[in-house]
Amino acid sequence: MPGDSRRIAGPEETQNPYSFVKDKGDGEQFLLLNKEKLRADGRATDKVRPVFLKAGVISQAKGSAYIELDKTKAICAVYGPREVIKKEDFSMKGQLTCDFKFATFSCRYRRQHQQDNEEKDLSVLLLEALEPAVCLHKFPKAQLNIYLTVLENDGSVLPAAIMCASVAIADAGIEMYDLVTACSARISGKNILLDPSDAEEYRSQHTATEGLESGSLTLGILPSLNQVSALSSKGEIQFETIEKAIKQCTDCCHKLYPVMQECLVKAVKAKMSEKGT
Repeated sequence: MPGDSRRIAGPEETQNPYSFVKDKGDGEQFLLLNKEKLRADGRATDKVRPVFLKAGVISQAKGSAYIELDKTKAICAVYGPREVIKKEDFSMKGQLTCDFKFATFSCRYRRQHQQDNEEKDLSVLLLEALEPAVCLHKFPKAQLNIYLTVLENDGSVLPAAIMCASVAIADAGIEMYDLVTACSARISGKNILLDPSDAEEYRSQHTATEGLESGSLTLGILPSLNQVSALSSKGEIQFETIEKAIKQCTDCCHKLYPVMQECLVKAVKAKMSEKGT
């Protein structure tokens, strides 16, 4: 209506913005490896993306951490231990609660503000990976709240979340048996790609289009104790291939372990310098 100052002037026709977005590998023409056996970003099959990890990034939280795996970015905050208010949740051992959430702008398509089924499943997997590493008997009748938010999703969000949350718990001063390191792998036939990007990750239609064993695997371990805390897989994969992928992921986790240790050392030095000690 002309003359209406409250109305925003806009075009009469609109178009879907995703029509102008370049395909990131959802189609059948996407190739995991080129003729030189390299991936789209130039990495070899056994190479992981650069890792950036920092602890103590949220001043209001008891412990916090921030992680980057190239374009995959996540931040975690830890609060507690807090007293369990509900009587039905009483336990002489401490409890962990994990809240995994994608930011609305983190993915190619806008996410909802409320948790969907995928985020609930990832919350459970994150909880199962962290529980074996935390000394729950040290804070009876209390719970530790972990909130993780993915700021940008470019694949391998679960391993990034596990490492970020593990460092955040240690930064909060919670006693742990060991840090939890994690790595994921994309399996396509005889090819095992460590730390897959979003375009390389397994989707349900890949098994039908590729016509061979295809899937993905995520492994979380306690390196010092040499124990597995999390193992999940999906797709159609032979046992021999899974065994080979687990060995490669284990080697990758041992390489990432010093990065997490160095991150905590820097965080402790920063806290000591602030206190003047």
